[in-house]
Amino acid sequence: RMFHDDELEESEKFYVGQPRVLLLIYALYNTLVARSEMVCYFVIILNHMISASMITLVLPILIFLWAMLSVPRPSKRFWMTAIVYTEVAIVIKYFFQFGFFPWNKYVDYTKDKPYHPPNIIGIEKKEGYVHYDLVQLLALFFHRSILKCHGLWDEDEKGDSSSNKDDTDDELSLTGGRRDSSASLKSVNLAASVESIHVHFPEQQTAIRRKSSSSKQSEQEMVSVKPCEGCQGRSQISLETLIISHSAFLLFSASYSVVKSHCGLCCFRTLQVYVPIRQFFYNLIHPDYSAVTDVYVLMFLADTVDFIIIVFGFWAFGKHSAAADITSSLSEDQVPEAFLVMVLIQFGTMVVDRALYLKKTVMGKVIFQVILVFGIHFWMFFILPGVTERKFSQNTVAQLWYFVKCVYFGLSAYQIRCGYPTRVLGNFLTKSYNYVNLFLFQGFRLVPFLTELRAVMDWVWTDTTLSLSSWICVEDIYAHIFILKCWRESEKRYPQPRGQKKKKVVKYGMGGMIIVLLICIVWFPLLFMSLIKSVAGITNKPLDVSITITLGGYQPIFTMSAQQSQLKDLNQTGFNAFLGSYRGNTAALQFLEGYGKEDITLADLEGNSNSLWTISPPSREKMIQGLLDFSAEFTVVLSWSIQRTLETVYPYYIKAPSDSLAKPIKQLLTGMYCRWENITVSLVKNVSEEGVREWWVLNQLGKRYKTSEESLELFIFSDKVSPPSLGFLAGYGIMGLYASVVLVIGKFVREFFSGISHSIMFEELPNVDRILKLCTDIFLVRETGELELEEDLYAKLIFLYRSPETMIKWTREKT
Repeated sequence: RMFHDDELEESEKFYVGQPRVLLLIYALYNTLVARSEMVCYFVIILNHMISASMITLVLPILIFLWAMLSVPRPSKRFWMTAIVYTEVAIVIKYFFQFGFFPWNKYVDYTKDKPYHPPNIIGIEKKEGYVHYDLVQLLALFFHRSILKCHGLWDEDEKGDSSSNKDDTDDELSLTGGRRDSSASLKSVNLAASVESIHVHFPEQQTAIRRKSSSSKQSEQEMVSVKPCEGCQGRSQISLETLIISHSAFLLFSASYSVVKSHCGLCCFRTLQVYVPIRQFFYNLIHPDYSAVTDVYVLMFLADTVDFIIIVFGFWAFGKHSAAADITSSLSEDQVPEAFLVMVLIQFGTMVVDRALYLKKTVMGKVIFQVILVFGIHFWMFFILPGVTERKFSQNTVAQLWYFVKCVYFGLSAYQIRCGYPTRVLGNFLTKSYNYVNLFLFQGFRLVPFLTELRAVMDWVWTDTTLSLSSWICVEDIYAHIFILKCWRESEKRYPQPRGQKKKKVVKYGMGGMIIVLLICIVWFPLLFMSLIKSVAGITNKPLDVSITITLGGYQPIFTMSAQQSQLKDLNQTGFNAFLGSYRGNTAALQFLEGYGKEDITLADLEGNSNSLWTISPPSREKMIQGLLDFSAEFTVVLSWSIQRTLETVYPYYIKAPSDSLAKPIKQLLTGMYCRWENITVSLVKNVSEEGVREWWVLNQLGKRYKTSEESLELFIFSDKVSPPSLGFLAGYGIMGLYASVVLVIGKFVREFFSGISHSIMFEELPNVDRILKLCTDIFLVRETGELELEEDLYAKLIFLYRSPETMIKWTREKT
């Protein structure tokens, strides 16, 4: 107990004895302190999502192209830039809140215009204009205080040396691996920035001090030199290289006066900005060492989440589709342009990202990151508001999509900073052999065309001597062997003693689930068609009820329609009385059981025709003769949705199904409860100075709701219809669902249960470790560039599957 301290021990005991809630608060605070830079990033991105202006756009771009790419951490210059920029932004926003600016006089009119200049810049007048900026500034100062506490804030910058500084104040370290990117974006010595000198010796490091005098102060620089294999025994040449580099710097400094006098100070200032940025990205692409990591899976998941957001929220990226959904649009055979463009862009970026990952090119990833960061921000904050005609801050789906894309940018920056892995072996789901990986891998293979697309992309962007068919063969064998390996490992974890029957948990768990699944598949169409209208059905009330009566095919004698107030709903009392009138009629009650009071509409049609009877005189005389001849048949045709020759006269109840065919309800119009009502038809003649006008008047006898005026009553029973989002599925009917669901799924189920005997040789393998290792060896030699060995191992794998005897020897249990 050399370092025992009683106070520290007492402090530890006191901390452990605190309540759990307080310990949780301590843990959260420690997490906040440990990830304070992530808190700053999150607040900056959140501020930009809420404000969505040019003022707040700068810092997010600097985060993804500077801070997150810095090694090992963002420099003091970045944090000072962020703090000063935030303070300046707060002052600018405060200054433009005064009412004497012209654009602040019509705030209510211009606040929702996305292309209003103050809204784009971020200087519009609004409530709480600076709240998020203050929170952002608070987070930055919090992170600054943490860096100060750990001694990570004060940095020695070049060009700031004074007489009281040590020789190490202006040190350019090239020995300790990768250069510190904190000095990459400073106004460094141009000689060191333009000419990055790597001087190497065989076994030892040499420190060379070189001094240069000036009129004000002396500057000492220490260059640590590291040996390399290509420059062994060439120390004199390396020293000359240093001298030449220093001479080049002196020459450049001497020519500065000429540049200043002729070309002006602008060119030199441009070089002061360009050279450090170029050096920053050069050091990023050509590191001395890399902490290799692989976050492609996380980037792929982020892209997948963005893809799902686009599919289910595509309306947020279009102009006139705010109330639409993808199912209703696809049911109408319409592909929204916004949905198509977003899906293609998202899918294209995923393909490019996969190609860069397979080629392991950091330079391509850096270029892709820069293009994507600028392109996404330009599109989301300058193009999208014009397309949707609403501000980005009012588009919740677009904000969610942008936030997930920011997570992707952060992961990409981390991948660039650490470098790509040297070897990519197999699928990320095949790293362990358990049930979770097994089911996830099989689900991955069930996605249409995903496995094929991945295999073809891997073949295109991976160095190999195999043909595409051979590549796909290896991938299929590897996937099959991996699945078998998972089953063999599960059998080892949960062994089944010999001669013992299966447990009921296994039988009812697995078998019962399969039974329920098969029953659901078989009876799903009936259940769907039954529940979709009874539970989720929407009442489809008529908007217009029209009646047309024709005598014997002549000119219609009566036309009338009912709309709006003439279409009445039954209240509960009237509905109960209506049901009571059919008590004892089983057929009628069975029909009425499927309807509620909200499904019944009473149409009150006026008895006077709404059009004059414009029959020609010859047709009029012929019709009169037909009516006077009692021995001849004279039909009366009543038309509502269709034309139908009536055996009686007037149907009182009509069923309006989900299709266009309306028909009388026979259950309510038969037997003692028959409500085929008679109507009186009379011709009204009006003689005036304008001439003789005639029209027909109809009056229904035996109306349920008595009225003194001539009128017609008609009860319409409206069937419920499917919701619009499911109409495309229910529109095919039961037979369509059976054909598309039961038969298709049944085919896959049948393939699972049939043909097992043909695959016994490749399924019943006791030990697949040797085959799995052979597949892994193929992947490994491919990554190392041993292409001839790849061909030999592939030939060995094919021979193994062609030889049953060899397969038996290879898959025996290890003894």
